[in-house]
Amino acid sequence: MNIEQIRKDIKDCDKKFFLDSAGSSLMPKSVVKQITTYLQSEENHGGYLVAENEREDIEIFYSQAAQLINSKPYNIAYTHDATDSYIKALSSINFKSNDVIITSDVDYGSNQIQFLSLKKRFGIKIKRIKTLENGELDLLDFENLVDIHKPKLVAITHVPTNSGLIQNVKAIGKICNERHVLFLLDACQSIGQINVDVQEIKCDFLTVTGRKFLRGPRGTGFLYVSDRVLKEDYYPLFIDGFGARWTKTDDFEIIESAKRFETWEKPYALKIGFTEALRYLNQIGIDNVQSYNSKLMKHFRNNISSIPGINLYDKGLKKCNILTFNKTNKSLEHTITKLKENNIYFSVSNKQWGIIDFEKKEVEWVIRLSPHYFNTLTEIDYVSEVIDGM
Repeated sequence: MNIEQIRKDIKDCDKKFFLDSAGSSLMPKSVVKQITTYLQSEENHGGYLVAENEREDIEIFYSQAAQLINSKPYNIAYTHDATDSYIKALSSINFKSNDVIITSDVDYGSNQIQFLSLKKRFGIKIKRIKTLENGELDLLDFENLVDIHKPKLVAITHVPTNSGLIQNVKAIGKICNERHVLFLLDACQSIGQINVDVQEIKCDFLTVTGRKFLRGPRGTGFLYVSDRVLKEDYYPLFIDGFGARWTKTDDFEIIESAKRFETWEKPYALKIGFTEALRYLNQIGIDNVQSYNSKLMKHFRNNISSIPGINLYDKGLKKCNILTFNKTNKSLEHTITKLKENNIYFSVSNKQWGIIDFEKKEVEWVIRLSPHYFNTLTEIDYVSEVIDGM
């Protein structure tokens, strides 16, 4: 990777210390150019004509997304964000009273709310996998839960929003595959920073957002749908005329590909921009990104762990480019002020996004820092010094 060139591809990269790629990362200049060029065409010619003229370029999105996760374009649907993907996947499953969803303690707060909504509306049951002391999922407990409860769905978040933990989703996928259980994986925090291969993970659904480590625009995402799900005719509850054909007065036919999970109207300028973000990453190579990110975070964690009074909250045998911390006797307001004074970009994670996890850690808030492959060791050292001096 040419880090110097990558940094040149970002506007004013050297004027800030941007460590919030788990929130909404910095787009390459080429992404912004694609979006603005497309919008200017719409300004001149109207959306319909431009979409018709740019049809081939618009379709490239599916091959670029498929390449990134080792899939086929046939299995990819464009969505407006990860939550849009997640809702469409959930709505395609015919839940009934007493059906079971198995999930984890650290699954994303919005996902947990959706499970609870299904519980209130349909009477489903929610079972959570035990977590070992080191933060890993208890796979023996998971197997027992699957064998006892015969779940309708297993839903796991690959990387929690408030932790650098990487969940062992390959082991989860193997067990689900052997027992023919649907597996929904939230990959919005992992994809773009580490290699995510759906053939290895064996998930049935994979949900993605564009704005985080993929460095795409907000309002973009995609949904991976497995061959099994497509062959068994799953489709979203509120399907429209893009994903299905109205064939009779009282009937319709769903289309064959994962595009059945899309709706007809899309922000094509953003889709074109997201395609460029995917192309940009694929050209660099996700393995190169993962290798560099691993070195960056090893250096960062070593720096931070040596600071007196620091509290780190990332567990697990494998960790990624999310570091969560607070400092003993330092308030949230004080911490935010010091980071902003030094032009450091960050996020705050609070209890509402991970109640179970935060209660176990006995903490109300953490600062989340998430560097990416455009950051340098020099930047990491500077941020570490600022935290040390708080």
